[in-house]
Amino acid sequence: MIRWILYIVLLIGFIGAIIYGYQEHQEKNAVLIQAENNYQRAFHDLTYRIDLLNEKIGTVMAMNTPENLSPQLTEIWKISSEAQADVGQLPLTLLPFNKTEEFLSNIGEFSYRVAIRGLDENPLNDDEKQLLSELHDSSNEIKRELRTVQHEVLDQGLRWMDVEVALATNEPGDNTIVDGLQTIEKNTEQFNSNDNEGVFTLDNKTNKEEIKFDGRTYDESEIKDLVREQFELENDIELNVTETGEGSDIPMYNVSFDTGDLHGYAEVTQQGGNMISYMLTRDMGEAEIGLNEAMNQAQDLLSGLGYEEIQMVESSQYEKVGVFRFVREEDGVLYYPDSLQVKVALDEGDIVGLTARDYIINTTAREDVDFTENISEEEAEEYVNPNIEIMETRKAVIENDLGDEVLCYELIGTLNDQTYRVYINTSDGFEEKVERLQQSEEIYGMD
Repeated sequence: MIRWILYIVLLIGFIGAIIYGYQEHQEKNAVLIQAENNYQRAFHDLTYRIDLLNEKIGTVMAMNTPENLSPQLTEIWKISSEAQADVGQLPLTLLPFNKTEEFLSNIGEFSYRVAIRGLDENPLNDDEKQLLSELHDSSNEIKRELRTVQHEVLDQGLRWMDVEVALATNEPGDNTIVDGLQTIEKNTEQFNSNDNEGVFTLDNKTNKEEIKFDGRTYDESEIKDLVREQFELENDIELNVTETGEGSDIPMYNVSFDTGDLHGYAEVTQQGGNMISYMLTRDMGEAEIGLNEAMNQAQDLLSGLGYEEIQMVESSQYEKVGVFRFVREEDGVLYYPDSLQVKVALDEGDIVGLTARDYIINTTAREDVDFTENISEEEAEEYVNPNIEIMETRKAVIENDLGDEVLCYELIGTLNDQTYRVYINTSDGFEEKVERLQQSEEIYGMD
C-alpha cells in the first residue's frame, strides 16, 4: 500500500513538473512572439515611412507655391522623426546604423528649418533645390533596399529574433536582413560624405571644440584643496581624482570621496579651477526650513562662487530637497541659456547639489551677437493669446527649437488658473515658445 501511495505521489509530482515546464515554455514563447511582432511592426512601419518620405520629397520638388511648400516640409519633418523612432525599436544595438539615423535626423532638421523661415520672402535657393534632388535619389535607394528586404522577410518568413541572435554571437553569416541593412548604411554613408556643407551639414552642437577658460592651470593637488574647501572636508578624507579623456570639450578633473555617511562627487576645470558641478549624497531628516530660506542659502553659495548678476527664475521641492534655477541677468535681460541649478537640503539647509555647466560654457564660448528689436513691448502683447491675462513682461534670451539664441519679450500671464510664460521674438513677433509653470514656480514680483 505504501509503495502504491509513493508511486501516486511521484506520478503527481512528475505530472506537475510537466505542466509547470509547459507553462514556462508557453510564457517564454509568448514573450518571444510579442518581441518578434514588435520588431516586425517597427520594420514594416519604417519601410512604409521611407516610401512616404520619398514621395513627399518628390512632391516638394514639383511645387512652386510657398503656401503649399511649408506644410509639405513640415510633413517631411514629422515623417522623418517617426522613421527615426521606428529605427530605435529594431534590435540594432550591435549593428552600426548610425549613418542612416543621422540621415533621417538631418532630413528632419533641414525641412523644419526651411518650413518655418518664411518662404515668401526667403524661397528655396539653388543649393537647397539641388539638395532636395539628392535627398530624393538617396531616399529612393533606401526605399528600394528596404522593399527588397521586406519581400525576403515575407517570402521566406525571416525573423528579427534570428538577427538579434546572429549579431550577439558575431556570426551573421548569410543573413538577408543584416546584409540589406548593411547595404543601406553603406549607401547612406556615401551620401552623408557628399559636399553639402552649409546646407545639409547643419550646426551640430554635439561636435564641440575644446573650450578655453581664463586663468591658470591647476594640478591635482590644488584641485583637491578646492574640493576640500568647498565641501569642508578634513585632510584625512581620501579624494579620488581622475582626468577627462581626450576629445572632451572641457578638460576637467573628476573628484569623488566616500566617508561612509557622506558620498560626494565634483567636476572642476583644469584651466581656471571652475566648479562645473558637485553633488552630495547623505541620509536626510525631516524638512526644517522652507523654500524661501533655502533659496537664500543657494544665493549665498552662488555669490561666494562669484555669480553676482543672476536671478532666480524657478523653484520647486522634491521630497526633502529644494531645487532652484538661476539665470544670468545683464542690462535687464535674462539669459536663460546661462543657467545654474542649486539643490538645498531642507533639513539642515546645506547645499547638496550644484550644476553650473551651462552657465560656464555659454558665457565663455558665446560670441557677441547683436539682437534686433523691431517691435515694442505693447506690440508684443498683441501677438499673445488674448485670453491670457498678462501679469509681467521683461526681455529674455532663450534658445529656440533650432538651438539658436533669440531675444524675446517674456510675457508671464494666467489662463484658467494656470500660469504661462510666452516668448515673443523682438525682431518679428514670432511666438517662439509657450511654457506652463508649476504653481510653486510663479515668480511675480521677484524683481
